[in-house]
Amino acid sequence: MSRITPFASPLLLGFDAMEKTLERISKASDGYPPYNIERIAADTGAPERLRITLAVAGFSEEELDVSIEENQLLIRGRQVEQGERDYLYRGIAARQFQRTFVLADGMQVLGATMKNGLLSVDLIRPEPARMVKKINISVSE
Repeated sequence: MSRITPFASPLLLGFDAMEKTLERISKASDGYPPYNIERIAADTGAPERLRITLAVAGFSEEELDVSIEENQLLIRGRQVEQGERDYLYRGIAARQFQRTFVLADGMQVLGATMKNGLLSVDLIRPEPARMVKKINISVSE
């Protein structure tokens, strides 16, 4: 049985990597940590800005890592156990996480800030320059 994909059209060339990325994203279902994505109103003439905010209560700055690998924004958290403790009840899990966001071409990370247990990562998408390129046709004789 063949499967129909959004990129099955013969007019869409070179989108194999995007199709694999979409499949990988659809399989990721972990909801930890919770996050928001918001659009921030652009100033006159400024490009569009986005802000990703993750709830990372209990993590310190040293236990978080924000990086870009190829076209993906990776946010990782790893809490370090602080010796032996004798818990009567443990409702706060010290677990690690990795949250991945696929970035469109041209997206840039402006920076990351942490305040009150919320990690915010600001992104910007500059307007792409319109590009028209003339392709010369060679004629063989």
